[in-house]
Amino acid sequence: MAAERGFDPQAAFEQRCMTCHDGSVPRAVHQVKFQILGSKTILAAMTDGPMREHAVGLSPDEVQILASHLGGVSAPGAPVLRCEAPTIPRVEPVIHGWSLTGKGTRFITSDVAGLDTQDVRELQLDWVFAYPGASRARSQPVPYGDAVLVGSQGGTVYALDLETGCAYWEFNASAEVRSALAVEPDGTQAYFGDINGRVYAIDPTDGSLIWAALADPHPDVTLTGSPRLHKDKVYIPLSSSEWASAADPAYPCCTFRGGVAAFSTVEGKHLWTAYSIPDEPEARSSPAGYHPAGAPVWNTPTLDVKRNLLYVGTGEAYTSPAADASDAVLAFDLDTGERIWAYQSISGDAWNMACFIGGGVNCPEEDGPDLDIGAPPMLVSVDGRDLVIAGQKSGDVFALDPADGRLVWKKRIGRGGFAGGIHWGMATDNNRIYAPNADTVFTGRFTGPRKPGLFALNPTDGEILWYTPAPDVCAEEDKPACDPGLSAAVTAIPGVVFAGAFDGHLRAYDTETGEVLWDFDTNRTFESVSGEVAQGGSIESDGPVVYRGRVLVNSGYLFGDRMPGNALLVFSVPN
Repeated sequence: MAAERGFDPQAAFEQRCMTCHDGSVPRAVHQVKFQILGSKTILAAMTDGPMREHAVGLSPDEVQILASHLGGVSAPGAPVLRCEAPTIPRVEPVIHGWSLTGKGTRFITSDVAGLDTQDVRELQLDWVFAYPGASRARSQPVPYGDAVLVGSQGGTVYALDLETGCAYWEFNASAEVRSALAVEPDGTQAYFGDINGRVYAIDPTDGSLIWAALADPHPDVTLTGSPRLHKDKVYIPLSSSEWASAADPAYPCCTFRGGVAAFSTVEGKHLWTAYSIPDEPEARSSPAGYHPAGAPVWNTPTLDVKRNLLYVGTGEAYTSPAADASDAVLAFDLDTGERIWAYQSISGDAWNMACFIGGGVNCPEEDGPDLDIGAPPMLVSVDGRDLVIAGQKSGDVFALDPADGRLVWKKRIGRGGFAGGIHWGMATDNNRIYAPNADTVFTGRFTGPRKPGLFALNPTDGEILWYTPAPDVCAEEDKPACDPGLSAAVTAIPGVVFAGAFDGHLRAYDTETGEVLWDFDTNRTFESVSGEVAQGGSIESDGPVVYRGRVLVNSGYLFGDRMPGNALLVFSVPN
């Protein structure tokens, strides 16, 4: 094998590839995008695509190792444990997607959760699934009867048995699957996207393909947020990797506009796209490139059926001056995609990767501060009044009037920064808002005391009801990848809220007091159900899922300088 002969993939990259992929050759993908593209895409380019001539002289094993190294993937693992049956019975699921409810509340009722406060104190590890060859795990598992549906960095979607972790079936997408699957209420179809921008509808009983479509024609479109279902439409949030393409000084930055695309659930027909920036980018002479661009949507849309609206949060602009739809909450009509209102929480935020690597020609003059609204808005009912609650990487939590987007209240809970503040998702039981705060060392220009931990806020006025600081349990040699910040989405059940941290700890908090009821360190190795070693790491992006007395959570996130891993952990209370 190549590895046994001492093959050094980094040395091979520097010798064969670096001169083209360091930004000096127009149209050559900048190396900052490699982990976004993934090893599968890189391998295809070196075997059947435009990079095959640069792989001449390498053995197939060496090409595979090089692709895995550049894509941030470890060597392929052992085959997954297969169930005896290749299919699962059709059921009507009780959890339909990433936000757990259509209103984005990430709250699971007691009858679905199957756990109470006392049970949580007794949780023990039940089984662990190792995503083969992965270095990050970010597709939130979605229960489906006696199984769980989950995607992976390698692009494979699995249906795993809830009791044992064996795989009933596998479906191979074209690239990494970051989103959770959204399942029809009658259980007939499940929808998800991959980072190549493709949308899939599959049969959740056997993984067979029903239809597939491209979410948007832009070459850099990616799908990070999860689909949202309503009646006969599936809504797809549109994000992109163009923020990374801009690192190439020869790249004509930028032309992507975030938004939401609606498709027919029946045959996958594209119905409409509601762009967060309505105007198409236009070429300009100074500064070079295009404008306006950016405002991606990398969160799961939230439903407001009463008002026939869909809410999303947007990210930063890619070009100067920053578009007025960046760092905003937008409301679209569910039927037509017409934009009904917009609330911009922070203006003048324009940033892309050219700024990060030394202020390249594509860096907007604002140079950030990169304060996306990445957490899905939540529709909350308080004392007979509806509010749209949003959180932002600035460390702000705020409430809007769903009728017109008018600001009702705003509360700052941390110093914020480009790595959070509030990053991926809050939760609510309508009594309190549970807001995780990252406040990592990667905060850019922000100063002041860090407040990593979990906050509970009054949804009526934003008053802080309690704050539980996250303890710093990281060894010095593991920092800064190991960090106490809470960036992953949190999940609430009656009496308990679950939150995972960059340091790999999964904790359960009392919703009344903020007391830590249970704490488990996932940053270690485990024996997986297939008999190989699974590695835990940072808990990031997707949050825990509680279902039938079990808690499911991903661990490991080699991206953004965090700790890698490839584990799906399942906890339960011993009989």
